[in-house]
Amino acid sequence: MDDTTPVRANPGYAADRLARALATAATHGDPAVRQAAERRAASWRRVLDGMARGLLSIGSRTPVRGMPAWVTPVVSHGGFATGEAAAGGPLRPQERALIDRHGLKADRAALYAHHLTEAGLAHLSALLDSGAYEIDEPEQAALLTVTWLLRAGDTAGALRVLGELDPFAATLCLTPRPAPARNLPEGSVFRWSVEDVRHSLADVTAKGAHRVTVQGEALTVWNPFADRLLTHWLETTAEAGGPGAEDAGAGATEVDVRRPDGWTERGAALLDEYERLAVEHTLCTKHRRPNENLAILLAALREALTEGGLGARRRGLLRHAVVSMTAKRGVPGSPGHAALRADQAAQAARPAHDVLAALLGERLTPLPGNSGVPDTEAVLVPTSPEEARSFTVPEGASIPGPLRARVERAVIAPLDALVERGIVPSAEVLASLVPALAAEAEASAIGDPTLSRLVAAHHRAFAARRSLLLLNLESQVRRSELPWVRESTPHHDSAGTRRTAARTLITRLGDTVLTRFPGTITPNPLVSELNGLARTAGLEFGFVEELASDIFMGTFSPKFTRVARVAAEVLGDDLYTRYYGIDRTRVLALEERPGRGRPTFADLCRERAGNPPGTVAGNGMVIEQAQILTTHNLAALTLLGSRPADGWAEAALRAHLTTVRLVGALPRVRDALAHVKNAAFAWRQTVFLLSRCPLAEQREVLDRMEESSAGRPHHVRERLEPALRGLRAAVEGRSLPDHDEEEVVRFLGWTARRHWMLRIAPQALLPHPYRL
Repeated sequence: MDDTTPVRANPGYAADRLARALATAATHGDPAVRQAAERRAASWRRVLDGMARGLLSIGSRTPVRGMPAWVTPVVSHGGFATGEAAAGGPLRPQERALIDRHGLKADRAALYAHHLTEAGLAHLSALLDSGAYEIDEPEQAALLTVTWLLRAGDTAGALRVLGELDPFAATLCLTPRPAPARNLPEGSVFRWSVEDVRHSLADVTAKGAHRVTVQGEALTVWNPFADRLLTHWLETTAEAGGPGAEDAGAGATEVDVRRPDGWTERGAALLDEYERLAVEHTLCTKHRRPNENLAILLAALREALTEGGLGARRRGLLRHAVVSMTAKRGVPGSPGHAALRADQAAQAARPAHDVLAALLGERLTPLPGNSGVPDTEAVLVPTSPEEARSFTVPEGASIPGPLRARVERAVIAPLDALVERGIVPSAEVLASLVPALAAEAEASAIGDPTLSRLVAAHHRAFAARRSLLLLNLESQVRRSELPWVRESTPHHDSAGTRRTAARTLITRLGDTVLTRFPGTITPNPLVSELNGLARTAGLEFGFVEELASDIFMGTFSPKFTRVARVAAEVLGDDLYTRYYGIDRTRVLALEERPGRGRPTFADLCRERAGNPPGTVAGNGMVIEQAQILTTHNLAALTLLGSRPADGWAEAALRAHLTTVRLVGALPRVRDALAHVKNAAFAWRQTVFLLSRCPLAEQREVLDRMEESSAGRPHHVRERLEPALRGLRAAVEGRSLPDHDEEEVVRFLGWTARRHWMLRIAPQALLPHPYRL
């Protein structure tokens, strides 16, 4: 196969996913999990059927035959399109409501025609003015945009949009979902919506109700019965430790050495009582497990009454059960035992989480479901007298921490405040909040509030569009390709204002990433948002994604060359350049689209990786060199003015702690190689951040890194010492060897051989093979 032959996706991946989904659907114990697996299986069947029939071209940016790029496809795991349109499917509630209100035929073609009537346009115009809508799929902004264009006098633009919509009018939902208008303070976001929190609390209520019922049965039925049964056996002990005995005397030395008068009859009555309780109370099942103490006491009693005595094995089990029960809880009736049961009863009397979850759900009912919570403290106050009566809880009861955390995830606040409070714990979660901020930046230059709200809502919906698996260097669909976006963009007031707002947001996001998550590479969802902002800002360069080594085609898009040149200019001949042995002259001489015979960015990466084989591991080595040369976006963010809030040195130390944490976990993880790879990525972040410091500060930080490692377990020190020596050599101006040595090592994550960090590990910790 030559370089011009397009690469196609292998259906084997989809077949494997189908098999996994079917296995889960057939065997999992949770009905909800089985149902979800059945839905996944149906989706993968559609993928395989579409590929087999030639209806799907997986790897293309237009994977569904007859569906243009602007139609949002339903995408399964791994970026495989299923052949369905996300805005298609059954009629949505808002569509059915309009059909019923106007007596229309129950199909989308009739709805589409209605929306273009005077009454339909008036309805859409009212939605535009109120802002009381939510866009779930980008296509749902189409007819609102047509309405706005008509109001703005751009009839030609509206007709061009309609011309592209017409062929899909009968299949796609092209109107938004009614919802309360969002009125967020400028620059504020929220992680969870009120609706998200209510669903979460409802789940607690459903699961908690069952759990509390089980707990109640245990406290009121089985614990008292176990106490009576234990007391019955204590009557037979040599020390005769019965009810009222002191806890210190509860350690029975032997059981079944004497049987008081009436013991056999009372024992038979206890067995009859057990049979009745087991039929009437079925939530608790612990008493049915043979190794549980209660089951041992019951089995011994049956044997004692039916066979007249106990065998040696049964007697030993019985004695162990009696001793352990009395040692743990005391003799039934003793002060210690009575106090324990009283404490358990008090705990059971406290408001259960499921009840308080239902109470919180009720408090959230008045708030708009599509927005966050402006004041979480007002929602989390102790229970009022009215709530105490309605929910049968004590007045003034406080909301427990786990439930508070669910509500607090919906707080509306500036991004930095959410990060500070731990509501945004990772760069991946940060990426999920960027669309709202990017939408605000996108809409900032639009003077017309109706168009501004529409653009912001559409931006959020488009950001949620799942990425496709793309081959042959194809690119994901951009917002500007959507017909309604293309026609409305010329009506934006000031491109300069939009560019400034987008660039400011990029810098702000970079500050957050460098300050809060310095040891984590920029995740792809965040890269996607940054690239959208970069286009709006009019930057000459973008940001690069982390590529998957199992589908890497051996080439890079031109933007990798652009970002690598930016990095070479930012870095200069500094610590990072020296540590990784970068020839800046060669990088700066690279061309985005070189002529035949001229070296490419991919050629340079392969050369630096040692020209590895075209395996998954070899691909990973090449991709890692691309990440090194581009600094995986750190240099680009730095060039735009992003800085860690507390300085480069502290950020470098925090990034180093990420490396230490990942290396420290190696003895406890199954896939050690993945941990080593991520540790090397965090190490690269550390080297870049450290390279921003003056030489004296570099030495000081490196001293602190070495001190930190010295205080770690031996296996951590043993693995990090060669890497620290390598970094020390680079700080002192020495070059590093191109191959692994025991004393001085350039810490890289990918290798076609066994990784040096794992060669020094015990045999049990050797890595698993690379997985496709």
